[in-house]
Amino acid sequence: MTPSHIVAFLLIPPLTVAAALAATWSRLVRDIFFFAMVSLAVLVERMDVNFLSDAWYRGTTRGIQVSLVEILAFGLLFGCVFGRRAGGRRLFWPASGGLMLLYLFYSGATVLVSEPKIFGVFELTKIVASILVFSSAAFYVRSRREWVLLITALGCAVGFEGALAVKQHFITGVDRSPGTLDHANSLSMYFCMTVPLLIAVAVSGWSRGIKWFCGISSALGAVGLLLTYSRAGVPVFAAAAIGTIAACVSWRITPGRIVMCTMLVLGVAAMVFAGWGEMARRYSTTSLEEEYLDTTVDGRGVYLRLSGAIAREHFFGVGLNNWSYRVSRTYGPRLGYRFDDYDSLIAVYGARNDKIFGDSYLAAPAHNLAALTLGELGVPGLLIFSLLWLRWLWMGLQFLWVPRGNPARAMGVGILFSICGIFGQSLTEWVYRQTPILFSFYILLGALASLVQSRRESRRAQRAAGAESPPRSLSPEEDLVAEGV
Repeated sequence: MTPSHIVAFLLIPPLTVAAALAATWSRLVRDIFFFAMVSLAVLVERMDVNFLSDAWYRGTTRGIQVSLVEILAFGLLFGCVFGRRAGGRRLFWPASGGLMLLYLFYSGATVLVSEPKIFGVFELTKIVASILVFSSAAFYVRSRREWVLLITALGCAVGFEGALAVKQHFITGVDRSPGTLDHANSLSMYFCMTVPLLIAVAVSGWSRGIKWFCGISSALGAVGLLLTYSRAGVPVFAAAAIGTIAACVSWRITPGRIVMCTMLVLGVAAMVFAGWGEMARRYSTTSLEEEYLDTTVDGRGVYLRLSGAIAREHFFGVGLNNWSYRVSRTYGPRLGYRFDDYDSLIAVYGARNDKIFGDSYLAAPAHNLAALTLGELGVPGLLIFSLLWLRWLWMGLQFLWVPRGNPARAMGVGILFSICGIFGQSLTEWVYRQTPILFSFYILLGALASLVQSRRESRRAQRAAGAESPPRSLSPEEDLVAEGV
């Protein structure tokens, strides 16, 4: 443990207590904490401390990470539960919370019965942290005021990442812009996850200022995504964006909408024209057949074959975050890949020789979230994880039945296509587990769970009122309140 770790270990507990007390005392403090939590989530890896860090391990988590975002989330959750607030139930069971806990407990069980355990402990602490972030967002976002804060913070983060991607590509000369993340594909997934919500607000019945802000942020995000030149990210983003617009925009034709649609089409055409050459080159480097079927090429198909080989021998998987260790040691060599063995490297060079491990040929995490989950958690783990994704999708699908033009529809449907965006790119990537992506995603899920709870409460209130008086149609403003936005 370095001196910086000792200092962090001594400072984190009192800072966390102070944050919790401040959030309990002031609503403004809770607002600041939430805004910072959302906007800084994409920078979380630059504001964390890794205890027991094994930076040389090629897993999805390499230490017990404690970050500023987690401190803010704990303080916010404590303040929401024990602080003074107006209206709404203080405590409720967030939608999908039960399946999240089931996934956590099952993952913990695989850590207990697998070897080595330390890598699984690393990932397990991140799952706990993500549930903390989810809960804090769910208990905080209870009205239109909090939704505006969420949209503003998210728009600032997306706009910053998009502008940085433009700077990296055109000024710094980076071929594929990574933003503040470690890889262009990570930035692509971030945009696929966040921009659909901003698009939904930009084309729906919110105030003009918010709509323009979200439109500009979405445009910066779209440009930034194109500059990642991600082969999976670009089509996934296009599908999510088109789906969001089709589900949220009003189809009533007006001169203003004609002008906006024309500008949008021209802007998209200009972006496609500008990036077509590089995207064509990216797609021509490897065909789908070579990527997934050719056993002589180290493509994404190898991860599916490795996952199948593990599942045939380990019904319950090899343990959370143990993919790289077990594939490098056993399953990779069986398929002809001469990975280095972690145990041999540690025995010869020691566990702290980062240069030796950096120069070694070690198995990367499976570039397919389902394959990675199957290999590490087995068939039961993949089933639980699949049910969790289905639950998230159903939470968003409910808002397709909310009338067009209602801001509640924009929120729910926007996050629905955010879920679709991150799911689509997870077919070719593992970075769902990367901390900035995971925390940002769980903030959106927490907000969606709060919106689902608000709909439940409004329906119960309407049923109770209907038993006492004849039903009447609601005005748009009353409908907005009934939806809890």
